[in-house]
Amino acid sequence: MSTTQTTARAPMDASWEDLVTSALLGTDRRPLTAESGDPAGPAALLDLAALHTVRRRAALRPAIGAAPPAPAPADPRPPLPAAARRRLAQLLADRSAPPGGGRRGTAPDLTELIPQWLASAEAHGYRAPAELLPALLDAARARTDLRTHVLAFAGPRGLWLAGLNPEWRFALRATARGAHRPDTTDPEAVRRLWADGLFAERVALLGALRERDPGAARSLLAGTWSTERAEDRLMFVDSLRAGLSDADEAFLEAALTDRSRNVRATAAELLSGLPGSALAGRMAARATTCVNPDRTGDALAIAVEAPHECDTGMERDGVVAVPPSGHGERSWWLGQLVEATPLGVWCERFGGRGARELVALPVADGWGGDLHAAWCRAAVRQRDPEWARALLGTPSTPPANGPGTASLAQRSTLLSTLPPAERSLWVADFIAAHGLSEAFQLLGVCPVPWEGPLGRSVVDALDIARDAGSYPWSFSGVMGLAERCLNPAEAGRLDVLTTTPAEPEGASPGAGGYWSEAFQRLVSTLRLRAAMDAELAPGAD
Repeated sequence: MSTTQTTARAPMDASWEDLVTSALLGTDRRPLTAESGDPAGPAALLDLAALHTVRRRAALRPAIGAAPPAPAPADPRPPLPAAARRRLAQLLADRSAPPGGGRRGTAPDLTELIPQWLASAEAHGYRAPAELLPALLDAARARTDLRTHVLAFAGPRGLWLAGLNPEWRFALRATARGAHRPDTTDPEAVRRLWADGLFAERVALLGALRERDPGAARSLLAGTWSTERAEDRLMFVDSLRAGLSDADEAFLEAALTDRSRNVRATAAELLSGLPGSALAGRMAARATTCVNPDRTGDALAIAVEAPHECDTGMERDGVVAVPPSGHGERSWWLGQLVEATPLGVWCERFGGRGARELVALPVADGWGGDLHAAWCRAAVRQRDPEWARALLGTPSTPPANGPGTASLAQRSTLLSTLPPAERSLWVADFIAAHGLSEAFQLLGVCPVPWEGPLGRSVVDALDIARDAGSYPWSFSGVMGLAERCLNPAEAGRLDVLTTTPAEPEGASPGAGGYWSEAFQRLVSTLRLRAAMDAELAPGAD
């Protein structure tokens, strides 16, 4: 190699082979031409060889550097306490570990605690650590149940980061909770964001504007409605659920003719939640031709004559003509008409009787199940607690003998319309009367943590199940819920259950040991949750 020194920069597009040849023959005999047009010396050759080496190791071809991304937006929320930051890193690292398989043992399942940790961090208003944003977005990509909490916790910087990696694109469409809350007082900024923003930013903008000026929000949406994609129109029309009022009726009526069936169905559902809307009136008129008082017997009953066809008017109002597998057409159409009819119509139709009296009336010709199921859906849709109480009945009554519905799925949705304290008390009484075997779905709608009567009922029922001598597998679902939902303060009361009891006569072999293991895991999980809460408390540093 020549010893002639030059500072001219070698050409960026020189190949590795050219560099090797010039190095072996010398830059005097095999010169490289620099970007300036002058011969490149040995120093420039070595600089370029070093650059090539790095790029070869990174599997990249030499290229002109890309423009750096725009800086991440500021996130003014306070940072996590140090102990909570370490705990989050531990939870996310454990999520990536391969499953152990086999028996769960006595150690808490950390992956099941991530949603609860995220909800607590969000409630305290903390900012996600920047170094953990990639792991958080990876976790949300793998588990859809984490997305809402992750995106809210990750905030605007998480959304910014998601825009740089195609694998995290889900975050740009998943929810508006992580989007920066826009300033809706500047009309020009609103127009620009609505025209050019990411989907999540546009949903956040629509929600924020709707809170301040519902009419302006509808005008904004109407201005681009015809050019939006069907899936976007569905999300936008669904966003009208918050703050729904009679002023939305005209827009929703127009959406009943949308090209997308899902948009039409959502618009119809929202309109049926407005008792004074034209759609609610049309559905009530149809339903009351099908369901009427029957006074032909000694006592009042309910006569049902389900529709014989689904006409175009019904379809325009959101009635789906083709039933799912296992449903008859007439019962399917009847259910949709009654579901969309304001519940107050039935009280008027039956002489001012209340919900409990109506639910208790006999229904002719075996239509009771269909009618009560439709009333259940109507009570949930219209958020009517009086009808929900009537259809639930008393918790001590066996589900099969209840006044409204025997379906645990329907009972759980009805419970969701009751105030949280009343909901917990109803489920506590249900467990006290019937045990845990049918309580899993009902427990899922109770507020967390389970406190007072509900917590005591669950623990007592688990104790009774253990004493019965069966294996705990039948209660693994409830036990898993208890680990996440029982008040951590219950840990001390559960200590006595962690010992291995003497097996009663007729008990399943080894059941006592398995129950002891399950209770040890429950207690250790509750104590871990208590530690997590303490780490997240303000001023924990």
